Amino acid sequence: MRTVVGREERVRTAEFDYYLPPELIAQQPLTPRDNSRLMVLHREGERIEHRMFREIGEYLQPGDLLVANESRVIPARLLARKVPTGGKVELLLLTKRGECTWEALVTGRRVGVGTALAIGQGERKLHGRAVAVTPSGGRFIEFEEPVEPWLEELGQVPLPPYIHEPLRDTERYQTIYARVPGSTAAPTAGLHFTSPLMDALREKGIEFAFVTLDISLDTFRPVREEHIEDHRMYSERCSLSPEVTDQINRAKREGRRAIAVGTTTVRVLETAAHNVGLVEPFEGTTDLFIYPGYPFRAVEALITNFHLPRSTLLMLVAAFAGKDFIDRAYQEAIREGYRFYSFGDAMLIL
Repeated sequence: MRTVVGREERVRTAEFDYYLPPELIAQQPLTPRDNSRLMVLHREGERIEHRMFREIGEYLQPGDLLVANESRVIPARLLARKVPTGGKVELLLLTKRGECTWEALVTGRRVGVGTALAIGQGERKLHGRAVAVTPSGGRFIEFEEPVEPWLEELGQVPLPPYIHEPLRDTERYQTIYARVPGSTAAPTAGLHFTSPLMDALREKGIEFAFVTLDISLDTFRPVREEHIEDHRMYSERCSLSPEVTDQINRAKREGRRAIAVGTTTVRVLETAAHNVGLVEPFEGTTDLFIYPGYPFRAVEALITNFHLPRSTLLMLVAAFAGKDFIDRAYQEAIREGYRFYSFGDAMLIL
């Protein structure tokens, strides 16, 4: 587990604020997925191009290795009732903290430590109890049995708070390669890929590799501290297998680019990276916080979306591309009417 890394002087969070017209917040995904726009940022010369995501292969080279997060969003929103009063409670599972214990956001009146909860209808119910208050004000919920087998039956896929329209097909909030359940939010940079596009990239000689980071809603939590150095990241589980480690290190030794699909992939690779740029297998949690001044070790290019003001994601992207360049790119995206956030358009930083 790595902790905060950045430059020495203190940086004000307000420097990462910007105004976004509400109509630019995408409420529905596009069809097909790769019909989104693509802003291409060339760090050398700070040049910007406007393309479509389906054209991304024109900027990739045979031998490039795209590394993506294959975590799958779970139906983590549960509607419960207090026992015995019947008061309504909404749980949003964030992170598994034991065999049957989860950290959760809780909406409801007087859900104190010791409150018993029941989820489900009739005789078939999942029971749990609030056993402690989390540092962020949520609750640790201890269930009577593992919750995972119940989620498809009782849970709902949570959407980010800035999406106000119901999603007609919840699979559109999953990447097409999502395989490992565990996230409460999607790795949205990967939402743009389609099977035909991935097949075309493979035919060009571009490889794919997959890591896992279970994303929590900390992804959408704005930094509230006055200085970003005082912010503490939420610990998230991640995994980099020995097989994928070998694939990445082989590419790097051969001089091929490791391109991260999404900021979560960046955090996995940089958590597992040596100073020489190679990575080692990793299984555990990371609270790595990347902001301007961070010395990137493993990632050479990045595919990402457009991120919320004051978010750690925006700070990571600013660290990778340069804050002034990102500020200019975001203002140009607003002028050009790009779609922002989870269902929005994409950015390729080279």
